[in-house]
Amino acid sequence: MRTILIIGAGRSASSLIQYLLNKSEKENLHLIIGDMSLALAQKKTNNHPNATAIALNIFDENQRQEAVQNADIVVSMLPAHLHIDVARDCIIYKKNLVTASYISDAMQDLDAAAKEHNLIFMNEIGLDPGIDHMSAMKVINEIKDKGGKMILFESFCGGLVAPESDNNLWNYKFTWAPRNVVLAGQGGAAKFIQEGTYKYIPYCNLFRRTEFLDVEGYGRFEGYSNRDSLKYRSVYGLDDVLTLYRGTIRKVGFSKAWNMFVQLGMTDDSYIMEDSENMSYREYVNSFLPYHPTDSVEIKMRLILKIDQDDIMWDKLLELDLFNSNKIVGLKNATPAQILEKILNDSWTLQPEDKDMIVMYHKFGFELEGEKQQIDSKMVCIGEDQTYTAMAKTVGLPVAMATLLILNGKITTPGVQLPIRKEVYLPILKELEEYGVIFKEQVMSYLGYNPDKKFN
Repeated sequence: MRTILIIGAGRSASSLIQYLLNKSEKENLHLIIGDMSLALAQKKTNNHPNATAIALNIFDENQRQEAVQNADIVVSMLPAHLHIDVARDCIIYKKNLVTASYISDAMQDLDAAAKEHNLIFMNEIGLDPGIDHMSAMKVINEIKDKGGKMILFESFCGGLVAPESDNNLWNYKFTWAPRNVVLAGQGGAAKFIQEGTYKYIPYCNLFRRTEFLDVEGYGRFEGYSNRDSLKYRSVYGLDDVLTLYRGTIRKVGFSKAWNMFVQLGMTDDSYIMEDSENMSYREYVNSFLPYHPTDSVEIKMRLILKIDQDDIMWDKLLELDLFNSNKIVGLKNATPAQILEKILNDSWTLQPEDKDMIVMYHKFGFELEGEKQQIDSKMVCIGEDQTYTAMAKTVGLPVAMATLLILNGKITTPGVQLPIRKEVYLPILKELEEYGVIFKEQVMSYLGYNPDKKFN
């Protein structure tokens, strides 16, 4: 039996584990699923004969190294900052490694050692990053192979609530880490290039600058800029591209409403609010508003945000129960962002019957034989339930497929890497289609749809 060590049995590991268990008989696999919670690891094995659950404390060096040493390949589904110790163990014991996380500087520093030992350290092989890289590189390379010159690349991705579960005024629920949603866009200006000119959007204006996206059968969405769209310019081979923009997808109206929190300072994570444990939701809101001897919190809120009582923006705030004086924050030494996350969790947590949805949208502008053309590539994936969510599927399945391809010698390039080579993205994108992760490509006239145009 070939042993796969999977470290971390959280939500993102559900589809990953199920995929590998389904392949375990044919592929002669045995899964060791390690987690701090033995009960959670046992639940994910589903009593399968080819899986063993273990309690694994990754801060226990001896325990961690023993687990790595006994594996043929290691999959780390830990939070990104915890991969590095596992990666160093993989160097010591000469094991290949797969993660879904961005390549950190510390991980990149292991590139030479990985190559020296002919090890594959595959990172960024989840959804975003992951499927975005693979689906983008497939089309970019097809364009270049035909002699086309890339002039525009825009890429958007969002974790949303499925239409049948979309029942609040924000058209949004948390489908992944709520903290990441609250802190989105912070830590520096968003930067991108547009028509050959570098552009920067400071955080205070980020949610005012959006782009509309139409997805057939699902309506209109909006995209706001990611923090650094230029990060992958060289990686994608787009150093000469005139427009490069990466963004996050939400339903139309979300960004404008979210901007209210930004302008008030509720998304700030840099300081602690005094006596936050005993603060009511209403007191939390009032702490960001000017003092007035007679005006209510509601009146002050509308005045400072310049919204009327019949404005949909006001209805969105009311829906969150922000002005409730009986609800207590209950968090010690909390930042404004942590308290906002707590309040939003009350309203935006997926219910047991809810389903999530992933939307990904790429735009490729290029010049071929003197003519400007555009290809739009769109993917929508709906979750099955609260275990096999669209997010778990689109994060976990590429990780699982890459793991098996490495084990079977189909991916051979050593070193710390992301999935931009054909040996990685071609087989994975093809297999993902069997699981409903399908990109539909449309050829456009430049910046406009032309249903009669074919790309060949």
